[in-house]
Amino acid sequence: MEILKAILFGIIEGITEWLPISSTGHMILLDEFIELSMSEAFKEMFLVVVQLGAILAVVILFWKEIWPFTAPQKGWIKKDIFSMWFKIVVACIPAVILEFAFGDKMEELFYNYQTVAIMLITVGILFILVEQWNQGREAKIVSIGEITYKIAFLIGVFQLVAALFPGTSRSGATIIGGLILGLSRTVAAEFTFYLAIPVMFGASFLKLLKFGMHFSPLELGVLLTGMVTAFLVSVFVIRFLMGYIKKHDFKVFGWYRIVLGIVVIVAFLVF
Repeated sequence: MEILKAILFGIIEGITEWLPISSTGHMILLDEFIELSMSEAFKEMFLVVVQLGAILAVVILFWKEIWPFTAPQKGWIKKDIFSMWFKIVVACIPAVILEFAFGDKMEELFYNYQTVAIMLITVGILFILVEQWNQGREAKIVSIGEITYKIAFLIGVFQLVAALFPGTSRSGATIIGGLILGLSRTVAAEFTFYLAIPVMFGASFLKLLKFGMHFSPLELGVLLTGMVTAFLVSVFVIRFLMGYIKKHDFKVFGWYRIVLGIVVIVAFLVF
């Protein structure tokens, strides 16, 4: 039964990590209804580390775009990709500082269905408003290479909101920030994917250290099942999203967030 639950968690993670609808929010809500019968320490670690499966999908699908080394005859390194990674590091700085300073306190205060529901609705409204404002405007930045260090840092500040409040959506916050700062939808989504790599690897590493790296056979099976499922689902979702945003905007995700947030509030008030 726990393995079946892990598969469900992996499916939800693989879908919601990349669509701007909040993976953490959905995982918290799922845990309210289908609770893993594991220790609290394991569940806290699992809900973060399962994201590694989703991140590996980005690494594989975008390998040529993110691997900075090349053949010796071509000079060993790709300067444009190295530059991109330096900008990603800059974008990570605000979230890293916040995590080290207030990480545990934030989880204690905000990791609950009330915060998730409020942020689902709030960011959903923002998506609709930003897309309405953005309609008809031409993007100023149409490639990853055009992103400056200043813009990268500002996108990192938007990501900070997601680090504070579950239900915001890390991808949602950075995509909204990117659109406001003049990025095209495709570039905003791609930069969000790349930004997730160090953020999620770092968060997972910290959670594994805190947990202690000592797993029972069942715990290891649940974790690996969730990660593999998240990886497989993520491959399809990322491909879908990159094709979708070439012809559509993000309003549909905004409306989804609003409806889900209202449903969550009503469900918990009634039941």
